[in-house]
Amino acid sequence: MNGIKYAVFTQKSSIRLLVNNKYTFHVESGSTRTEIKHWVELFFGVRVIAMNSHGLPRKGRRMRPIMGHTMHYKRMIITLEPGYSIPPPPLPFLLIHLLDRKNRVILFHLLERKELK
Repeated sequence: MNGIKYAVFTQKSSIRLLVNNKYTFHVESGSTRTEIKHWVELFFGVRVIAMNSHGLPRKGRRMRPIMGHTMHYKRMIITLEPGYSIPPPPLPFLLIHLLDRKNRVILFHLLERKELK
């Protein structure tokens, strides 16, 4: 079972990565810590020291009288042993889609910080 949905790259998670060697992932809400730890160690070939998790606040969706919720995942912060690191994703994942004022998509490459056509 692949419990990890995707990695989270925010300003706060980037600081954690640089200072404490911590990686942040969104995982399926039914996944346990041991499943995620085993999957990360097996797939990336790293050693995990600690894992912290917390459920994110759900967003409500209403369809007339019925109230539903989204956000069926939780966030895991995984601490690796010193000397280990998870390799960065390939190039297509390093692109950001931004909209300009006329709602046209602009692609930016994160490493070179230049606009792609």
